[in-house]
Amino acid sequence: MTATTTAAPRLPAPFRLGIERHMQRVRRDWDGSHPLHGRPPGPDAVVVNSNDYLALARHPRIVRAMTEALDADGAGALMSGVFLHGDHPQLRLERELAAHVGAPAGILCQSGWAANTGLLQTLTEPGTPVYIDMMAHMSLWEGARIAGAAIHRFRHNDTDHLRRRIGDHGPGVILVDSVYSTDGSTCPLRETADLAAEYDCVLVVDESHSLGTHGDLGDGMTAGLGLTDRVHFRTASLSKAFAGRAGFIASCDASFTGHFKMGSHPAVFSSTLLPHDLAGLAETLALIREDTWRRTRLHGISTRVRGELSAAGLDLHDSRSHILALVAGDERQVMALRDTLEDRGVFGSVFCPPATPRTRSLVRISLHAGLSDLQVDRLITACLRTRSAAPVRRP
Repeated sequence: MTATTTAAPRLPAPFRLGIERHMQRVRRDWDGSHPLHGRPPGPDAVVVNSNDYLALARHPRIVRAMTEALDADGAGALMSGVFLHGDHPQLRLERELAAHVGAPAGILCQSGWAANTGLLQTLTEPGTPVYIDMMAHMSLWEGARIAGAAIHRFRHNDTDHLRRRIGDHGPGVILVDSVYSTDGSTCPLRETADLAAEYDCVLVVDESHSLGTHGDLGDGMTAGLGLTDRVHFRTASLSKAFAGRAGFIASCDASFTGHFKMGSHPAVFSSTLLPHDLAGLAETLALIREDTWRRTRLHGISTRVRGELSAAGLDLHDSRSHILALVAGDERQVMALRDTLEDRGVFGSVFCPPATPRTRSLVRISLHAGLSDLQVDRLITACLRTRSAAPVRRP
């Protein structure tokens, strides 16, 4: 049987306005191109647009574990995870991940987005004061919005401003990232935890970009700083260093898990994780704990790249991690910067609205442990040469 084209209804005019505005932008502002669609990388390209920070995505042990799970279990039990009990692999992995990060309990979700939105929906009520760093991940903003919380933003990494906001509006929930995904800056976690304790606030730290990459065994920045007893909830997307498809919440209270699974809409109204995803994540956890050289290599590369680029005068916007931001300006300017880097064989990720303000579009460089010394040399050279071809500007 061959597919046939059938007639489809046309969207009424009011509902086409957004589509038409987008197409006008493509034609008028971007000359028919697209900021997110550069050229495909060649075989010798330096690819730094992935969140696979530990270079584990193609590891044979992980691939084998996932393949064996597919052969044994297929798609598994397609039901909401709230029905799981006993010794189900998803519940076992929740316990293993919780032990890994030093938390009393853990919850697996379908994604980091589901973890953050579900947590805020379950943890807060309409009107609850929520204090959120201006650069915190959009999923935290969306979770607070869905919950009807009273959202109070504070300036990025500015604990004095956070203190004043809490003083004005009272105890609530503080939302921060450990490593900020846009520019690689890191949260002053000790000072933030001090404020949370002083004002009797709940502290939520999104560790998506530090779980696996920080801590002695990849247990995250909170654990690495010895703050596990001062952070109430840690969340993470497992599509970064864990190279999988899931989200995770580390909870300070084992009884919260039952509350979450009965109250979080992403938990109640979504299916369980698939058996091969669970098997892959379990094997990834083992490798993250065993292969400490991967973190050592990643931090060595990151220190060198940041040091050489900063010494040459590039503004890296307070990056202190494996994520670097080359800020260009508007979409047209960031497309020029992207093309300049790609001309030199370096492929990063374009961040533009809605991920950034309109005048702060950027190319994000995501360093990873699989880069060779020669590739690091090429990356540094390409970034330095952007100053004359497509100058990196301060915001």
